[in-house]
Amino acid sequence: MRIRKESPSDTAAVEAATIAAFQNAAHTNHAEQFIVRALRNSGQLIVSLVAEDNGSVIGHVAVSPVTISSGAERWYGLGPISVTPEHQGQGVGAQLMEHALAELRTLGAAGCVVLGEPGYYSRFGFNAEPSLVLPGVPAEYFQAISFNGSLPFGTVSYHDSFEAKV
Repeated sequence: MRIRKESPSDTAAVEAATIAAFQNAAHTNHAEQFIVRALRNSGQLIVSLVAEDNGSVIGHVAVSPVTISSGAERWYGLGPISVTPEHQGQGVGAQLMEHALAELRTLGAAGCVVLGEPGYYSRFGFNAEPSLVLPGVPAEYFQAISFNGSLPFGTVSYHDSFEAKV
């Protein structure tokens, strides 16, 4: 298995992997593939990596800019992250995470936020930060990692692409 940047020919495979990954997941409205498509179409898909095994896309991670009400810059949101069901629990998601975070550091990002299971994302350095709020979400599920040691404060907003339903 290898992690690489998404290429234009991967679009359909990324969509299929994303649909499969979230098909039986809890806490989803099954719009993840539409979000990835909308981010790509709007030029907001800053990091888009695929996990490939034997020529097939088995996972994907998307990273896009977020807005923080205090005006903090160079902050990003990680997600959706997808791994096909038959490859879950094998470290594919962890490798996608590590590569995405490394790519953000290379791009000079100040930090990254993620909405998800605290037990999973904390192992990559994410923590619930009271200074950052995503309205309507329990605080422990909205987490951040700073790459420069400084945490901003304020309300975080994701790109409008996260409202995509089709």
